[in-house]
Amino acid sequence: MRPHTPWTQIIEIASEARAGNADCIVTLGAGSLTDGAKIVVLALANNITDPKDLAGYSIEAKTPKTGVKPPTIPLICIPTSLSGGEYFSLAGGTDDITTKHKQGFLQNGMGVRLVILDAELCLGTPWFHWLSTGVRSIDHCVEALCSLEATPESDQDAEAGLRLLVPWLLKTKQDEKSVEARHHCQMGVRLAMKNVRAGIPMGGSHAIGHQLGPMGVGHGVTSCIMCPAVMKWNLEHGKNNPDIQEKQDKVRSILWTEPIAAELFRKAGLSQDKADLGDLLDVIIRTLGLPRTLKEVNIGADQIGKLSKRTLDDFWAPTNPIPLMEAAQVKSILEMVVG
Repeated sequence: MRPHTPWTQIIEIASEARAGNADCIVTLGAGSLTDGAKIVVLALANNITDPKDLAGYSIEAKTPKTGVKPPTIPLICIPTSLSGGEYFSLAGGTDDITTKHKQGFLQNGMGVRLVILDAELCLGTPWFHWLSTGVRSIDHCVEALCSLEATPESDQDAEAGLRLLVPWLLKTKQDEKSVEARHHCQMGVRLAMKNVRAGIPMGGSHAIGHQLGPMGVGHGVTSCIMCPAVMKWNLEHGKNNPDIQEKQDKVRSILWTEPIAAELFRKAGLSQDKADLGDLLDVIIRTLGLPRTLKEVNIGADQIGKLSKRTLDDFWAPTNPIPLMEAAQVKSILEMVVG
């Protein structure tokens, strides 16, 4: 499965499964494969044979399909990355025929029936992919904690996930063969995804990232580039809403009380009273050796205009703490990370 789950490939796999009379789908791999399989079982249940017909089943469909049949073929996922899609029914798929736009799919019964975790198996996952998808789950936690729709229960889960993911990702970077570190990262993902599953909306980092993906940027890498910038932009443009500052301060406090992270911040010359959340996330991501600019992933300034417009169609653009309703808003965020 190619990154960001192309519709044409989904239908190819569904056709093979249909021809083989598959009675169970099992995935072994990362997030795009997991998302693809969720849409494959939907396609099988509804006899979808043309990639273009998937448009009517997406959550962005202008004329949504009625009478959608829930999948009957069980889906089992054995994840080898940290994106976390196996814990939620929502799947993302990219229209690789016409718009190149990534759309969400969420229909009754699309969830995974069984998730099997094996930290030792994940030792074969390349460190770059492991760490970058781990940052994706950090992004789940950060945007959940900063959401204006967060609850005490969601904050508790997101904080617990963050306290597992940050130190154990840093320890994975120090020792790629540590099964213990990979296991704790997997436990952090479970907590990070509880909020998405509970309906706590994500924000601008996820919205922009969904559209960066079809341009050739990996799932996790989109969060590496966008999450710190979105936090800084929200803080700057949300000065009239004290809740935005308060929520970011809470995340800052969490990170400063993690010893391995606090040591990094001090070595980078950051002070607890002056460094904002974007600064802290930047240090963590750079320490993991991951990209921080669009230039590093071959996205030029000339592509910002189209990317900004496409982002407005994403279902999480309006749920950013400052709703992203105009292309100029997205453009100003992207300009922060041109490189």
